[in-house]
Amino acid sequence: MKHAANVKTIQRALLKWFDTDQRAMPWRETKDPYRIWVSEIMLQQTQVKTVIPYYERWVKSFPTVEKLARARENTVLKHWEGLGYYSRARNLHKAAKQIVSDHGGKVPDTLEGILSLPGIGRYTAGAVLSIAHDQPVPVLDGNVKRVVSRLFGLAENGATKQSENTLWEHAESLLSKNRPGDFNQSLMELGATLCLPQNPMCLLCPIVQHCEAHRQGEPEKYPPPKQRTATKKIEVSAAIIQKEGKVFIQQRPRNGLMGGLWEFPGGKREPHENAEACLVREIQEELGVQVAIREKVMTIRHAYTRFRVTLHVFDCTVESGRLRPTHCEQWRWVALRQLDKYTFPAANVKIVNHLIQNGGSKTKS
Repeated sequence: MKHAANVKTIQRALLKWFDTDQRAMPWRETKDPYRIWVSEIMLQQTQVKTVIPYYERWVKSFPTVEKLARARENTVLKHWEGLGYYSRARNLHKAAKQIVSDHGGKVPDTLEGILSLPGIGRYTAGAVLSIAHDQPVPVLDGNVKRVVSRLFGLAENGATKQSENTLWEHAESLLSKNRPGDFNQSLMELGATLCLPQNPMCLLCPIVQHCEAHRQGEPEKYPPPKQRTATKKIEVSAAIIQKEGKVFIQQRPRNGLMGGLWEFPGGKREPHENAEACLVREIQEELGVQVAIREKVMTIRHAYTRFRVTLHVFDCTVESGRLRPTHCEQWRWVALRQLDKYTFPAANVKIVNHLIQNGGSKTKS
């Protein structure tokens, strides 16, 4: 394994920099392993400024593992609404129940114990154990991968198991045994604030004199880019169906994509259809009724990790047939003022907000 010139010097320089330059974050004000764990799950693929209000609301509602374990799933998901990746919230909920039933309400403080919990992998385990308990366990998130790759001049991006293991080994070789939690956070902080993917601020870096990528004059060459997966484009039509001041919503099947969330009925457009024909067909198949489209309310564009959705939203009336929803977990007629009590996918949240703000499905220009 290649080693940076002076590990001890690097450790001291990073810790000194972290002590003076770290950003203020609410989860850095605690050693509570539960709160650190929650923050680490929320921070996965999400910016700090986005996470802070979610974290603060979460710990206010669920200040302890026991409180989270007792909460209803819909309440937990509502607190997560807008962060995406809802399986993470479900796993937090499941893990809290497991901690209460199997660990006396205490987050496990061993690597084996914490890895046994749903939704916790090697990175999250390392973050919780090092930050909350000062255990010498390394971390490796996207920021740390970039720092390690550049520091050692490694053409590794973690795309394969072997590449990932190489990065883990180098991260462990750097780890300070005296202040492992602070050191791990310093690596993450460096990658988030200075050692950026593009235009890294090398002149401000506390360990620039030890960086192989900087020595070569090509920091952005490391790590090598991962092969991109083509983004799939999907067009979807959705119906706003109202009756006596209430609107129809349905719950997605729990075992599918975004399972358990509520939505407005509709579905994907087939290649031969326009948005209106798609909606009429989908409502017939899903609800067993024939609808008439009154007007288009709005068009919503939303990007997910692997696909981009264009959602066409229409105000509809039921023309014939008896409502028999067959493609959902459950369904309800809900008063507009009650809609915000349900958890919707991000694109559907925009429909909810539009309805609440306008008192119904008035067309949005």
